[in-house]
Amino acid sequence: MIFARCALLPSGWARDVRVTVSEGRIAGVLPGVRAEVGDTRVDTLLPALSNLHSHAFQRAMAGMTEYRAAGRESFWTWRELMYRFLDRLTPEQMEAIAAMVFLEMQEAGYAAVGEFHYVHHQPGGARYDDIAELSVRIFAAASATGIGLTHLPVLYSYGGAGQKPLAGGQLRFGNEVAAFAELLAVARRAAGGLPADTVVGIAPHSLRATAPEELADALPLAGGAPIHIHIAEQPQEVADISAWLGARPVEWLLDNVGPGPGWCAIHATHMTDDETARLAQSGTVAGLCPITEANLGDGPFNGPGWIAAGGAFGLGSDSNVRISLVEELRTLEYSQRLRDLERNVMVSGQGSVGAALYTGAGRGGAQAIGRESGEIAAGRLADLVAIDSGHPALCALGDAQLLDGLCFAAPDSVVTDLWSAGRHAVRGGRHVARDTVVPAYRRAVAELVAGL
Repeated sequence: MIFARCALLPSGWARDVRVTVSEGRIAGVLPGVRAEVGDTRVDTLLPALSNLHSHAFQRAMAGMTEYRAAGRESFWTWRELMYRFLDRLTPEQMEAIAAMVFLEMQEAGYAAVGEFHYVHHQPGGARYDDIAELSVRIFAAASATGIGLTHLPVLYSYGGAGQKPLAGGQLRFGNEVAAFAELLAVARRAAGGLPADTVVGIAPHSLRATAPEELADALPLAGGAPIHIHIAEQPQEVADISAWLGARPVEWLLDNVGPGPGWCAIHATHMTDDETARLAQSGTVAGLCPITEANLGDGPFNGPGWIAAGGAFGLGSDSNVRISLVEELRTLEYSQRLRDLERNVMVSGQGSVGAALYTGAGRGGAQAIGRESGEIAAGRLADLVAIDSGHPALCALGDAQLLDGLCFAAPDSVVTDLWSAGRHAVRGGRHVARDTVVPAYRRAVAELVAGL
């Protein structure tokens, strides 16, 4: 039982709310009642968001790529450094880093994660004895932290548009469709030992890392689970795909594949107005990663066009250079303001921008990772987060302004408690596994960076 002084329900704010959790789901919601002995008491209860896009291992690179070398720095120069980093990463280090990432996500207010997992093999590309070795390491990290997991093994067959061969760090990613199907089947069997809310989908990495034939062969492997793809992140990517396939990436995907509500288009940054409207109307979720997109210099998403077309969106921490739910929310809105020289952009019509951002990301994130969450209602997964509305950043605000304060003024420390499918992972602002996860992470990264 959870008793909240205040809670955000589908009907709006309610006082003195008692939430019953059973087998990972919300069994009942009763507003206007008294707390009972044994209840976990919190101040303000919200539906917790899902982090729809993460590359966990990149967390260990944070702060290592912020040095300007000679020439023009871009996503592509950052990527070369990432490949060199991969030459040293071991399975044990992958597990320790992922556990740290998942812990930080939960302390920031995320109850679940879509792990876009493309490191499959040993340095040089040789298989591990267990083809799903590194997926199993991600599963172990999820078990250690209790986070809700949608695992997204990645099909990565080529080194660039036009079926260029894999090279360097990419060799750890590579699979033909048959090998990918084997990996996926082994990973799904291994995931059977995880909680019932675990999902295993698929992720064709991008149009540049696959080809039309391989993509067509791979998509049935989803079996109704989520499908995620990087798309139109960089102008160079748009130019390369246009030159190879004769259409821009989003245009080609819409005309030749037909994405829909089971899809998540990661970034989708460089779209025309027509592409924006068509992709939004398809039901595809836009997977936005504002901190990483800013860090890599990707450019801002077309928020006004997407919202006008009724598009769904969710948030991801991508490179995990900074894991902060509130900063992702505000960076998304601020990127729109900086481009358009306007305020209060990411809302349809009139109303609270914070509420539109938070609830929109809650619905879209849940849809994108195939998770029955996103609101405090009977039958939903008990993905819940409690915040302290008495925090100095929030204490002057009424209910109608609370999500605005959370999105634009609050630090991560306003999170007091978090449940992932009923697993009470964060208590008093601190993850219950912190004392074991953090030392293991420190040891792992010390080994990893030695001699770099």
